[in-house]
Amino acid sequence: MLWAVLSIFIGALLAQALQRVLGRPAGWLFAALPLGVLVSVMPFVPRLLAEGEVVHASLPWIPSLGVELAFSLDGLSLVFLALICGIGALIFIYASKYLQSDRRLGRFYAYLLLFTGSMAGLVLADDVFVLFVCWELTSVSSYLLIAWDHERPEARKAALTALLVTGVGGLAMLAGFVLLVLSTGETLISRFSGEAVRESPLYLPILILVLAGAFTKSAQFPFSFWLPRAMEAPTPVSAYLHSATMVKAGVYLLARLHPTLGGTREWFLVVTLVGAATMVVGAVLAVTQKDLKRILAQSTVSVLGLLTMLLGIGTRAAISAAVVYLIAHSLYKGALFMTAGTLDHETGTRDVTRLRGLARRMPVTATAAVLAAISSAGAPPLFGFLGKELFYEAVFASPSMRALLGVAAVLSSVLLVVVSVLVAYRPFFGGSPSAPRIPHEAPPSMWLGPSVLAAASLVFGLAPQWLGDLPGAAATAILGRPAPLELHLWHGFSPVLGASAATLLAGVVLFRVLSGREERLFDASTRLGAWGPARVYDAAFAGLMRFAAWQTRRLQTGHLRHYLLVTVLTTVVLVGAPLLRSLPLSISLRGVELPELVLAVVILGAAAMTTRTLSRLAVVAALGAIGVSVMLIYVIFSALDLALTQIMVEALTVVIFVLVLHHLPRFVNRSPARVWIPDAIVSVIFGATVALLILMSSTLYPDPTLSEYFVAKGYPEAHGRNIVNVILVDFRAMDTLGEATVLCVAGIGVYALLQVGRRRGA
Repeated sequence: MLWAVLSIFIGALLAQALQRVLGRPAGWLFAALPLGVLVSVMPFVPRLLAEGEVVHASLPWIPSLGVELAFSLDGLSLVFLALICGIGALIFIYASKYLQSDRRLGRFYAYLLLFTGSMAGLVLADDVFVLFVCWELTSVSSYLLIAWDHERPEARKAALTALLVTGVGGLAMLAGFVLLVLSTGETLISRFSGEAVRESPLYLPILILVLAGAFTKSAQFPFSFWLPRAMEAPTPVSAYLHSATMVKAGVYLLARLHPTLGGTREWFLVVTLVGAATMVVGAVLAVTQKDLKRILAQSTVSVLGLLTMLLGIGTRAAISAAVVYLIAHSLYKGALFMTAGTLDHETGTRDVTRLRGLARRMPVTATAAVLAAISSAGAPPLFGFLGKELFYEAVFASPSMRALLGVAAVLSSVLLVVVSVLVAYRPFFGGSPSAPRIPHEAPPSMWLGPSVLAAASLVFGLAPQWLGDLPGAAATAILGRPAPLELHLWHGFSPVLGASAATLLAGVVLFRVLSGREERLFDASTRLGAWGPARVYDAAFAGLMRFAAWQTRRLQTGHLRHYLLVTVLTTVVLVGAPLLRSLPLSISLRGVELPELVLAVVILGAAAMTTRTLSRLAVVAALGAIGVSVMLIYVIFSALDLALTQIMVEALTVVIFVLVLHHLPRFVNRSPARVWIPDAIVSVIFGATVALLILMSSTLYPDPTLSEYFVAKGYPEAHGRNIVNVILVDFRAMDTLGEATVLCVAGIGVYALLQVGRRRGA
């Protein structure tokens, strides 16, 4: 498993080079990578399904923190992995034609492979911190893909919105993971004790933080506004990330942690009610759109709410329904998104009010769209019908709030039927062809994906037993106890069947009632959306930008003096406040010798001279006197290596000053008193703060075990006898590297300033 997932990341690194060499066939090669991952886990499937075995694999990653590159494969991760890899392979083939004229196609493949590998790692991760890393990688790769058409401000804004919303939720989730590890003492999800976590006083904070991550990722209300905006991405991205994979990561997290966090009243209330609200709001907004991708996006929000609600209910029937509906939705929604992209590619529009009668010109695409829409509506004999049946059965048997959830379920289902008819009937039937340009059937690379997914919906609807024990194994992994599931297309006459039939009939009737009113519905939705959560986000973001602009004007003045003042005053405030609480200090000059006092006076006098003289040579001499005096102090305290370093630095500094002395501008007149007096006051306060800090540090007695540790480990582990050098180069290597990096950046900055000065002089 580890190497299979790693192969996808390697493919991402090589994607651009392979695209340049292979050309269009590269898409088919990249499609083989996720399929290869799926094939690599096939040997484990019989044992996993028949015996309930969980396959584990791990490598040490951060042993000191107990973090491992730990992966596990069970029924739940297998379902998600099959969707990620199977649909991903079809998306690569689809994108090879959809974006064939884009010169950046190799980069697109790289981003898409990065996302695929991250998503595969996420659903296989057993360590919570590995899961978090993969979680954030999906956000970063999603940002790159949504902003693919980065020349358009709308695409950049949509990508940033998705990144900020999911990123903030991800940070909250990380905090929840930290608390989870503290309460269990484990980082592996498979070792979490649900009983211990639920009885922990940290349970409620853990639940809130983890749900924040799941809700933002899976676009739950009130965070659902980012998903429709993400439709600015190319259609292959929408079909893959925002219907079958990324947006279901939050649903996966809820399912994975159900044995640990589920089963409480808090879980039931929060997860169920948020899911139900999202389900209804998404369905209502879906029927008020006229852009095909936005219609599908809002209906995806509704289904994500449906899945979340089922996980909140948490009964065996609800979990089984969630697994089946998850599979059905991924199949039909991926097909519908790809057909929407095909229509846009061939006709130049996605506006359902402008698309009519395209079935004769695009018969294969129309067939795939109709089959997928039938599954979306929950009509037999498609697989979506089985999901709808199980959904109603679980809701009507809910242990609490049955009436409320039942009304929400029926209302949203009726509206989703309207959506299904809208996206399949309106573009392909109901009049003569009407579009900006007359289309023709899409090439095979573009109808292969939707045809395969639509056919799978039909096959699994007619013969659900072909899925074997996979849905039951996934439900077992979610519940933490055996939950076998047998699927049949016909369950006999029952109230659930009656509800399904009534839903279909009501949806068709409502479609006829709303037909021709799309513009008014769209206008009403626009006005309503202006007062929703999106407006709060936009206002907060605009306020943040205004604050950033104000802060930039105040702080980034272009004057070095102002930057130094801000830095110095900030240091004084942050360091001086704790120092004042430590006063008075017991200061003793006992042990200070005359040479040390003389050197201190020389340093102070030379420093004062640099502030008063107008001669550059005098300034260089004064700075040299300060450096030599500091070097002599090192000699007095037997720090010969530091003294040698100091004198070398001073010699080099003098040489550099002499070389550039004639190229520097002349001194300007002294600053007026109103300028230099405040500067002098700030300087004195800063100097006093540093002096107090040094005096206070001299009164502290550090733990001697630290110095003993360096002495004991210096030679055996770092192979050095000079303890100071060993500390700098080995034990504090990152600090030294950081300091060296700062010096390099400063040198580059100086060089750039010199170049700018030369150009201006020319």
